[in-house]
Amino acid sequence: MIEVKNLVKQYGEHKAIDDLSFMVNKGEVVGFLGPNGAGKSTTMNIITGYIPATKGTILIDGHDIMEEPLVVKRSIGYLPEIPPLYPDMRVKEYLYFVAELKRVDKKKRNEMVDEIMNMTGIAQRKDQLIKHLSKGYKQRVGLASAIMGYPEVIILDEPTVGLDPMQIIEIRDLIKQLSKDHTVILSSHILSEVSAVCDKVIIINKGKLIVVDTPENLISNMQTSQAITLMVKGEEAIIRKALFTISDKIKNMDIIDEENDSLKVNITGVGNEDVREAVFYALADAKCPILEMKASTMSLEDIFLEVTKEDGIDKLQEIKEDNVEIEEEVEAEESFEKEEKDDASNL
Repeated sequence: MIEVKNLVKQYGEHKAIDDLSFMVNKGEVVGFLGPNGAGKSTTMNIITGYIPATKGTILIDGHDIMEEPLVVKRSIGYLPEIPPLYPDMRVKEYLYFVAELKRVDKKKRNEMVDEIMNMTGIAQRKDQLIKHLSKGYKQRVGLASAIMGYPEVIILDEPTVGLDPMQIIEIRDLIKQLSKDHTVILSSHILSEVSAVCDKVIIINKGKLIVVDTPENLISNMQTSQAITLMVKGEEAIIRKALFTISDKIKNMDIIDEENDSLKVNITGVGNEDVREAVFYALADAKCPILEMKASTMSLEDIFLEVTKEDGIDKLQEIKEDNVEIEEEVEAEESFEKEEKDDASNL
């Protein structure tokens, strides 16, 4: 649906976008992430035709933004970080104006404007002047204008800025609903929001592509070892002795005194091996009851901070290569075992 090829945007000697390439498939909700100054808004502005690229090609459903700008712009709804609103217009008046600009059929305008106001939760404010709205409601009006005409591609730059927690949940639900019939690119600094609604994540830094993957695959690739936290009842010496019996499965261990005669135990396992069962039996044999056990995994925020470091992309590449080597070793071992079984059965 969206294909960005070798995109470059240069201001003098500075490259805001540096040979950026990625694809977004139809019906996907894609989180577009990067630190401040990474080039996210610049990329979005180029995709929507607001500013030209220095080099590169952008195709929207096969149409080149440079060669067929009007066709492409009809296919895109865009909410910039600061919505371009007319403060002296009333909400409904402004949305009719947007519908006219987008050449929505006159017979469908009334129905579409009412439907979109209800979707974005601004119907009750339809007769208010935009300048009298709160920041959150102005954001909703901007989102309504982006959706107007039901374009195939919807690009949202920080769509939940200024919204309260309940409104954020409502906008998340709306984005999920839009994904049934639209392709959505979403830029946000609220990474829990990206995890909740996005099928795929694109991370850029200094104008360059860092990684494209699903949130699940990113977490799986970056999670190099399992970490668990326990609340255990018993004496520290006995707990240490019990866990020493499975020391080959434990990389690090930290024990902290807690109230109510319980200890907090933080354990990091060796590799990706699940240590919970071994820990359970070791402590059960020592008659040290486990009151609570939680496995902790990396969040998208942890991954974002890791891969946007100076050596982040190199580290991610190393982890991927290590995972490939492990998978190949496992496959070779399974193949060898199968061959042995086949030979045994032939005898």
